[in-house]
Amino acid sequence: MTYAVRYYTKTGNTKKLAEAIANELGVEALPISEPVTQKVDFLFLGNSYYAFNIDPEVKSFVGSLDRKLIGKIVNFGSAAMLNSTYKKVKAEAAKIGVKMDDKEFHCKGEFKGVHKGRPNEEDLKAAIEFARQYK
Repeated sequence: MTYAVRYYTKTGNTKKLAEAIANELGVEALPISEPVTQKVDFLFLGNSYYAFNIDPEVKSFVGSLDRKLIGKIVNFGSAAMLNSTYKKVKAEAAKIGVKMDDKEFHCKGEFKGVHKGRPNEEDLKAAIEFARQYK
């Protein structure tokens, strides 16, 4: 199996998850400003809600993907208030014909003192366990 890990973060929470997942998969976690240029079975995409939607940069990144290079997108992220961004990312991926994996990882993230210290060590361990399913 081949993997890429890309993430978008404003607070650093999703970057922590991306690095844990990438380390487990033996690849580098890169921001979405770095395009996916090689064929991968799974693109792990980390993101979160900002103003009740995924960030326009995430939409643009997904829209720029070469569907011939991406087997499936695996969604992951953290958020203080809302949960999964899966449906929002899936809608963007569908526009370009890229499939989403049915599974995703999500945990709480600290924002303005809410969920202080999250993602924590337990969250990072859970993210690693999640990534192991794909090995």
